[in-house]
Amino acid sequence: MAYQVIARKYRPQRFADVIGQEHVTQTLANAIGQKRIAHAYLFCGPRGTGKTTIARIFAKCLNGAGGPKVDFDEKDPRCIEITEGRSLDVLEIDGASNNGVEQVRELRETCKYAPANSPFKIYIIDEVHMLSTAAFNALLKTLEEPPAHVKFMFATTDPEKVLPTILSRCQRFDLRRIPAALITKHLAHIAKLEKVKIDEAALHAIARGADGAMRDAESTLDQLISFCGDKIEEADVLSMFGLAAQSQILGLSQAILAGEVQTALTRLNELAQNGKDLGRLLTDLLNHFRNLLIFQVSRGDLNLLEVSEAEFAALKEQSGLANTESLTRILEVLTDSEFRLRDTASRKILLEVAMLKAIEARSAISLDSVLKQLNQLRGQGGAGVTTAPKPSEGGTPAPTSVAVPQSGMSSRNNPSTAPTPTSSQAFVTNAPTDVGGYSDLAGLWTKLVEAVGRVSPFTRSYLVDAQPVSFEKNILAIGFDPEFEDHLGLVDNARNHTLLQTKLAELGHANVQIKFVKIEASAARAPQPAKVASPALAAPKQSEGGAPVSATPVAKEKPASVPFNKNDFKNDPLIQKALEIFKGQIVEVRA
Repeated sequence: MAYQVIARKYRPQRFADVIGQEHVTQTLANAIGQKRIAHAYLFCGPRGTGKTTIARIFAKCLNGAGGPKVDFDEKDPRCIEITEGRSLDVLEIDGASNNGVEQVRELRETCKYAPANSPFKIYIIDEVHMLSTAAFNALLKTLEEPPAHVKFMFATTDPEKVLPTILSRCQRFDLRRIPAALITKHLAHIAKLEKVKIDEAALHAIARGADGAMRDAESTLDQLISFCGDKIEEADVLSMFGLAAQSQILGLSQAILAGEVQTALTRLNELAQNGKDLGRLLTDLLNHFRNLLIFQVSRGDLNLLEVSEAEFAALKEQSGLANTESLTRILEVLTDSEFRLRDTASRKILLEVAMLKAIEARSAISLDSVLKQLNQLRGQGGAGVTTAPKPSEGGTPAPTSVAVPQSGMSSRNNPSTAPTPTSSQAFVTNAPTDVGGYSDLAGLWTKLVEAVGRVSPFTRSYLVDAQPVSFEKNILAIGFDPEFEDHLGLVDNARNHTLLQTKLAELGHANVQIKFVKIEASAARAPQPAKVASPALAAPKQSEGGAPVSATPVAKEKPASVPFNKNDFKNDPLIQKALEIFKGQIVEVRA
């Protein structure tokens, strides 16, 4: 008798033998038991997962003696004929070579005739997506209303190419990739029957290389038996597949998580020189870091992981080397490299760059963290910032104090210590205007800048160089003098308009429009009153003695001169803290 390969020799012969597709076999068995058998079925899924096998078993259930029934007799002549592919009533058609209209017309003509010696005439069409559009359309009417004795069973690896009109006339079953643990268990059973000794690591390597396809795993085992005889080891499997050993993948991932650049590149070079498939290596790394991320998120739930005991121990050890954010960034780098791998001329160079980027991504800081730490620094360095002056009891404004940046650092270089605008700095008068319940427009501007700074320190760093020009007809005009006119293009955008409008609404001024303008240097410091919204707002407030308060603006005080020392600047605690957080260095210091 001719030799029969393992994939055919150990092919499942009834639903109970099918591995990893219980959601399909159980549904079909229930349909047979309830006598709810449809006229057309579509089995979808990757190669080697059991599509045609399930169709054949289903045909045995329907055409076996005493059928339809699930527990058919395997020695029944009809079942033997179906198994051997010589049944006159179960026709297996290759969709790739019979994809024309003529073949479908022939099928339509023959299906009218009653079966030879079985209850049903069954057509099993493999790779049905290969049929042409015209062939599909020719099949539509017969598929929708076939004779009572006809059943159609389609199998395909690409259901997206099947016409929707065909899909809507079939009961669809999607077969899954078979888990590696089930493949390993089944291969161990076959090896025992074949009297072949194979170690556990070799079985895991075969299952990993099969990528969920049982037929691929069985074919590989058959080839390994021919190559190695009755004893198979992991090294034999790795050399055949071009795979890296699990220990090598764990060592490479350990180097990435530990930030050991030299070790990572050395291990990668060794794997490349030993002829390992670099594309497969990248896929294995992705799977490992995915498992590591799931391990952290699920707190070690084995139901979400398909790993061996050795890999589970490694995941437990490596989970403390990085948090979920770092693992997510590493996965993004590796995924992008996998996408570009197919178009690159040098896979090794691409993987080397990917290793370096993954190590950098491990210690990168997200933008949200940067903003949070900037706000913390701002809070630590805000002791030198003064608030707007309050009027004294006699109605005369109190002397204005001006914040001085620490260690000679300018406010534009360090927004966290920039001075809050006061009435003496803004282009307004100190005449009370009763805007939003504050004493004057300067008070409103001060509160507005403070409120914006709590949300966006960067926007605030530009506003401290601006001045409120006017507030009339529900329009707040904000001006920049020629020295800061370059800020206009940076701050005048929809995001900042929305932010300012929101904060003004919180301060009691809803539906205010924002307008950024350029003002002349002379006008910016001219002693003229600010524009107000109404005569009521412009009315001068009477002092206690009955005399009106002068609307002349307070003279702008000149900040005290602070000697600048470069060493003091570099050694400033805030500067050192910022350098530590952002992994930066001082290139140049200017007064």
